[in-house]
Amino acid sequence: MNAQNIAAGSAYFLTEETEALETHTLSVLVDNEPGVLARVIGLFSGRGYNIDSLTVSETQHERHISRITIVTTGTPHVLDQIKAQLERMIPVHKVSDLTTTARKNGYEKPLERELALVKVASAGDKRVEALRLAEAFRAQVVDANIEHFVFEITGRPSKIEQFITIMQPLGLVGVCRTGVAAMNRGSQGM
Repeated sequence: MNAQNIAAGSAYFLTEETEALETHTLSVLVDNEPGVLARVIGLFSGRGYNIDSLTVSETQHERHISRITIVTTGTPHVLDQIKAQLERMIPVHKVSDLTTTARKNGYEKPLERELALVKVASAGDKRVEALRLAEAFRAQVVDANIEHFVFEITGRPSKIEQFITIMQPLGLVGVCRTGVAAMNRGSQGM
């Protein structure tokens, strides 16, 4: 088994892979009914695919349609398999590879945002530094006392990662992230 197969996180990839791993953001429109999310997730787990981020919300209330946004990593062949298998599922209305669409339109990635709550417990200079850095990242204080701060930060996932990394030596004690919300750029719909 090669390193790429191990990185894919699956026992199903026992053949030699020559394609590089890519991270893609998929948007899946589904019926908003019990068990649909479990079926979509079961497709990933049953085949040994990993999900890096997952968000779900009803987006068309009158039609009871939900949008599942999935960030996953695999070779182009594996990503094509995932999309094809999702499209064959009964409650799925449409599958869009937002990453591929963005690249076709001249962008590196689709428009992606995430929200995180970051708790930092510190005193003295570290407390002052945490506040200063939070201001630089446009993070808002949503809870505070003399022992800790809870910051709310929104932005690209890379910005969230950078903020978390910077807060670690300043007393980071907890992180809660929403997962990626993503949309195509431009005037077209999904």
